[in-house]
Amino acid sequence: MTTATIIGGGVIGGGWAARFLLNGWNVRVFDPDPEADAKLAPVLAQARRALPSLTDVALPPEGVLTFHNDMAEAVSGVDWIQESVPERLEIKHAVLASVQAHCPPDAIIGSSTSGFKPSELQQGAARPGQIMVCHPFNPVYLMPLIEVVPSPQTDLALVEKAEGILRTLGHFPLRVRKEIDAHIADRFLEAVWREALWLVKDGVATTEEIDEAIRMGFGIRWAQMGLFDTYRTAGGEAGMRHFMAQFGPALKWPWTKLMDVPEFTDELVDLIAGQSDAQSGHMSISQMLAARDDNLVGMMRALKANNWGAGAVMNAHEAALREGTVLGAHADDLEDVSAPILTVRRAVPLDWTDYNGHMNEARYLQAFGDATDRFMALIGCDAEYIATGGSYFTAETHIRHVDEALAGATIEVRTQVLAGAGKKLHLFHEMFEGDRLLATGEHFLLHVSLETRRPSEPSLAIVVALDRIAAAHADLSTPEGAGRAVGQRP
Repeated sequence: MTTATIIGGGVIGGGWAARFLLNGWNVRVFDPDPEADAKLAPVLAQARRALPSLTDVALPPEGVLTFHNDMAEAVSGVDWIQESVPERLEIKHAVLASVQAHCPPDAIIGSSTSGFKPSELQQGAARPGQIMVCHPFNPVYLMPLIEVVPSPQTDLALVEKAEGILRTLGHFPLRVRKEIDAHIADRFLEAVWREALWLVKDGVATTEEIDEAIRMGFGIRWAQMGLFDTYRTAGGEAGMRHFMAQFGPALKWPWTKLMDVPEFTDELVDLIAGQSDAQSGHMSISQMLAARDDNLVGMMRALKANNWGAGAVMNAHEAALREGTVLGAHADDLEDVSAPILTVRRAVPLDWTDYNGHMNEARYLQAFGDATDRFMALIGCDAEYIATGGSYFTAETHIRHVDEALAGATIEVRTQVLAGAGKKLHLFHEMFEGDRLLATGEHFLLHVSLETRRPSEPSLAIVVALDRIAAAHADLSTPEGAGRAVGQRP
């Protein structure tokens, strides 16, 4: 079992502890604060909730977490030591000296410093080659990037070993080729931060407006393509060189308070265009645009599920699209309920498909689950009702896959009530693309008290709405496939 020692159990140190611990490492936390374990507990709780959701394979069993106030005890025999103490060089020097007095000479010593260069950390060190910067981003247990910064004195074999370990933890180690104050990412963030301060000070924008500009626009693009690839696609098929020819002169315009910019020379254009070609030249611009759109859809749909940022905008738009249609109606609004009721009408999104572009099995269940949820809302079992303590729980499901659906296809689900009396609700869904039947889903549900978790009678309003639809659907013929079991012969 490998062991890591975390020096300093604050937000960053706690995130490191969680990342190691949940990946099967034993973790020792050195922190003189007597409340260190209590302060770390909520970070670990958050990590245990979120980190396993990143992978479709279970994480290894957790390691053992211990707390220490004796440095020799904390660092003896360990494989990795991560220093995350306050950003004061004299404190870091003292801590690193104490660490090296007791730790194995081949242990990795990483510093979480966001600003100091590794050569500054190594000043006066017993073994400077053992020390490097491993700068994380918060929350450490989720964010992949670790800026790995060696100095000319750092042992490169240890650096490569550290990068290998970071990859096993799910991190992305980015080797910084030349040490510089604040490394790469924080220098970039600092420039954005300074410009934002000017915009607020000059009354151009509020803090909220600046955040909206980022999260509704370029922030989403940067999250999946970075800065240079984003601009490469903006140059069309001619790529980065064309983009720079068009927008390079803007470097001389007063678009920012930070006007100390490099001279826009042919040499600079050649350097950036060449690096951009090496970075993404293996793809055509059309391929990059398709990948960009796939990524944007996936991220924005994740935001939509949390009703956050751009996702909240999407939800508001979707609500407007539903308004005035059967998809947004209550049963009382429908004059005629004698036919199966439209409960889903949507395009098959990109992230619902497999490598062939076909809708995958799990998404058929999701579409039918959405149809069930919509029918529940139709009869009054909506979010407001569920908050009062009652809901329908699915007890049994059977899906038949009849034909294929491709990304972008518009699918409709029409729902027929096979039975709806008392606590029971028996639904039959048919999914179509145009007139082509794609699949059927049969769901049996029971109304349940959320307090007792036992079957219970629904409200009178739900009973009245459901009885009306069930009575009308009783005159319909039993749909083909209803009541079938897996493997049953026709």
